[in-house]
Amino acid sequence: MPNALAYLALMAWPLVVAGLFLRLPVPRALVWSILGGYLLLPPVAAFNLPGVPALDKVSIPNLAALVATVVALRAGRLAAAARRHARPPVMGAVRTPAEEPAAALAEALRPPPAIWLLLALFLASPLATVLTNTDPALYADGPAVHAIPGLRLYDSVSVIVQQGILLVPFFLARRLLASAAALGDLVRALALAGLALSLPMLLEIRLSPQLNVWVYGFFQHDFLQMMRGGGFRPIVFLEHALWVAFFAMTAVLAALALAREAAAEARPAWIAAALWLAAVLVLSRTLGPLVLLVALAPAVVLAPRRWQHRLAAAMAAVAVLYPLLRGAGLIPTEAIVARIAEFAPDRAHSLAFRFENEDLLLDRAALRPWFGWGSWGRNHLYDPATGRMLTVSDGRWIIVMGVFGWLGYLAEFGLLALPLVWLGLRHGAAAAAPAGVLALILGANMIDLLPNASLIPFTWLVAGALTGHAEALARGRRAPRPAPLPGAAGARPRTQL
Repeated sequence: MPNALAYLALMAWPLVVAGLFLRLPVPRALVWSILGGYLLLPPVAAFNLPGVPALDKVSIPNLAALVATVVALRAGRLAAAARRHARPPVMGAVRTPAEEPAAALAEALRPPPAIWLLLALFLASPLATVLTNTDPALYADGPAVHAIPGLRLYDSVSVIVQQGILLVPFFLARRLLASAAALGDLVRALALAGLALSLPMLLEIRLSPQLNVWVYGFFQHDFLQMMRGGGFRPIVFLEHALWVAFFAMTAVLAALALAREAAAEARPAWIAAALWLAAVLVLSRTLGPLVLLVALAPAVVLAPRRWQHRLAAAMAAVAVLYPLLRGAGLIPTEAIVARIAEFAPDRAHSLAFRFENEDLLLDRAALRPWFGWGSWGRNHLYDPATGRMLTVSDGRWIIVMGVFGWLGYLAEFGLLALPLVWLGLRHGAAAAAPAGVLALILGANMIDLLPNASLIPFTWLVAGALTGHAEALARGRRAPRPAPLPGAAGARPRTQL
């Protein structure tokens, strides 16, 4: 049971966000508002008000950042308008985005049709799911009949609002974090947050996961899952130790990218930071993120930008196509389990359990493939005699597939994959240096969504930033090049009459 401090922290976070926006530039304040809320606020605890989605460590930072961004941008535009009226324009002066004509600004910010389609599907899929799931889900044993009630139109409104709140970081990042400088701030914030998180991680590795109990008065998960290999896995203030380890892995990649781009005098510090974070990750006793680090670190340090984006696009393609591959039996699950059992029998058993549940849930999802079964656990299998749930859904992909069907799955994973495919196929060579490591991090997150449900606000923040960056590169390609001045190199001389 969360204590009073847990709810006080949730209520106070909008004030923290306001302070960040008052002290920092808007893009940097946005990053730390989302990232800080994810790392510091209590998990599980939420304000459950009637008629609205739960207000928790995801929705409160998202909504607070949205309000603060709108206020900050509005104040900036008013200030720019006051400056324009206070002095005459100077010929040839550079105009800021706030000073551009409204039509030109709207044109620059209009998303491509593919993004509009995916956004519409993401927000509309709950309505389609509800309209096709008004019947109760029945399971019976002889004369005893159990049922999960059918969905109501009210449920779709609540889920649509929740979907919109989840997308707030995507919308804001696409607008504010698309520049090379903002992408660099995003990478730097990730590395610094990882360094800050490493200290409580080490404390829990040594003393056992207790910080959430000490601060917020409860333990957020199954304590037995935090024990591995004769030691402890840190969980800090997140939902699971897997999420902590994955975040640490992304921080290592960010530090390596900063070391690659840093000046000679600053490079040793970032190399030391990357080594420190890698050591903490090893001590966290979590295999999956460690495998991703070993696979991706060489690409971050050595690969050309174009190949970084191609690798990220390949990971996105695997994640999007994974349900088709699993359904067709093209994923060698038994061989994978046998291979892992050679060096980690306990991990092999856990993976086999996940594969078995995926098979059961895929069969269930196949009964309503397009729009899914909806919420309230209707996508699961139950014991007909006792009503006990028989299946466990760990991976984000199987959760979305069962709840929202192919429509919802393609919308959600498509929004995450689109910038990676876009950059990998067309704009990778021209992309800014920080975009490469962020693309690899997003690609790794999509791969991690197959065994885990690690879709977090920072994932949407990175996806939005890369989408905005790809759009900016596309607009740059389409923009007409200025005609060379007469007499300039390469200019055709004018015909003399």
